Amino acid sequence: MSSQRSEPTGEAMINHVDLVIVGNGMAGNRLVQELAKQPHKPESVLVIGEEPRHAYNRVLLSPLLAGEMNAEQVALQDARWYREQGIELISGDPVASVDLAARTLVTQSGAQVEFHRIVFATGSRANMPRLPGIELDGVMGFRTWDDVERMQQSASDGAHAVVVGGGLLGLEAAEGLRKLGMQTTVLQRGDRLLNLQLDATAAGLLRDELTGRGLNVRLDSEIDEIVGEQGRVTGVRLKDGQLLKADLLVLAIGVRPEISLARAAGLRCNRAIEVDATLHTSHQNVFALGECCEFEQNTYGLVAPIWRQAEVLARVLCGEEHAYSEQPVATQLKVSGISLFSCGEIDACNAQPIEYLDSIHAEYRKLWLRDGRIVGAVLYGDTRFGPWYFQQLLSEQDLSHQRARLLFGPPPETQVA
Repeated sequence: MSSQRSEPTGEAMINHVDLVIVGNGMAGNRLVQELAKQPHKPESVLVIGEEPRHAYNRVLLSPLLAGEMNAEQVALQDARWYREQGIELISGDPVASVDLAARTLVTQSGAQVEFHRIVFATGSRANMPRLPGIELDGVMGFRTWDDVERMQQSASDGAHAVVVGGGLLGLEAAEGLRKLGMQTTVLQRGDRLLNLQLDATAAGLLRDELTGRGLNVRLDSEIDEIVGEQGRVTGVRLKDGQLLKADLLVLAIGVRPEISLARAAGLRCNRAIEVDATLHTSHQNVFALGECCEFEQNTYGLVAPIWRQAEVLARVLCGEEHAYSEQPVATQLKVSGISLFSCGEIDACNAQPIEYLDSIHAEYRKLWLRDGRIVGAVLYGDTRFGPWYFQQLLSEQDLSHQRARLLFGPPPETQVA
């Protein structure tokens, strides 16, 4: 890979590049890491990032917010690494338009780039619902480093925060704001927290722990409108009529794929940019990966499948035959120091559950078996055996003969000292 160090401004034209990657988030960054491993790399690579800072780990924004990690720990590869790999990097100058027929793009500042191949790694945006008052100051999503800085600036002793969403991101945001001194309420539309990962018992243990720390958790609650004064949020009115005070309102209710650039360029899009097993889009020499892509009607938010996509695409771009396929995902969650593990079907139908609960030590394990095979697992507190359960799920091992001791991990002869 050749390296060309240019800082385009105005109407500058960068020399033709073999491969341009639009997006320097976690997916785009993982792709260049995978490309760096390949023996036959693209002749030249240009990465264009929207944010002014270098790539960082979005998964770690919550501990950054809470002060448990610093900026250096959250950052990924810096400019020096890109130089060493011979990769050109432009930060803070997002792509404004792409002409796929001419194989050119223009950035927001007016810089023009000619390319042979292009990868869309544009990620996603925080989902902001159409609610009365959504435009008020102090109403925000939780998606970027800038969001973290805004939340930290808003936090003060005695101030009230409302976080909408009882998923992992919402709970981490709420706990971070609580640690910053805000009186924080979590609103969850459903009847339990982390409803996609946990069953009712594990969710109950989690709620008890968080409320014990001082979080106010309200289940079966939805916002009817956001209220404010002089252009700034002051509270939220729930559908049951209650009014909650809010100096800061954080919406953590999922994301929407960022496909506006791809759609304008003429790529076939559904919920996201449609790709095949080689991460090709509807146009030749145009690819997509990560949260902005859709494969077999699946879109992505977890790291594991995106990492596999990056590995596949790196090989494809370097001339190898490789294909992406869907695989079960295990989720190892860290919610404010609480260990959780989840995989497979939770509350699986036509399955036999077995469970272990130690209320005193707040440890819980539940497995769902179908024909003697693990099809789902939830662990709370002690998650040591989670990876082993997931291995059994993937291999579809018949564990009928081990049923009596399954809740206590793998047989002694399989354990590594």
